[in-house]
Amino acid sequence: MTDRTQTILGFDPGKDKCGIAVMGGDRALLYHQVLPTAQVISQINDLFQQYNVTRLVMGDQTTSKQWQQRLSTALPDLPILLVDERYSSLEARDRYWQMYPANFLTGLIPQGMRQPPRPIDDLVAIILIERYLNRN
Repeated sequence: MTDRTQTILGFDPGKDKCGIAVMGGDRALLYHQVLPTAQVISQINDLFQQYNVTRLVMGDQTTSKQWQQRLSTALPDLPILLVDERYSSLEARDRYWQMYPANFLTGLIPQGMRQPPRPIDDLVAIILIERYLNRN
């Protein structure tokens, strides 16, 4: 059973850019954005205070170890949990088209062949939160 009072920050770590999302325990999406890595710590700190974040979930692949160290140093009171991020980018691409349906011309292209017109790291962060919530 998920605690409805928790607020979770999802984090898709990357080298150049990262995805961030904030979701309530009731699965209400409160915030999502793709940021350059240089802005991540500052933005997570702001979101931590603004939304009273109770935990951070992040992907467990590419740069997760380095980011986990950086985040633990910057926000020592914030629990950090790793979530399996395999196939999350493919799932995020499908999610993009659910959230932002294609126009007529784009809709003529099969969905599997369409590329979202912007980075989708924030949607990956949303999916990581959902995976965490589904697991608990």
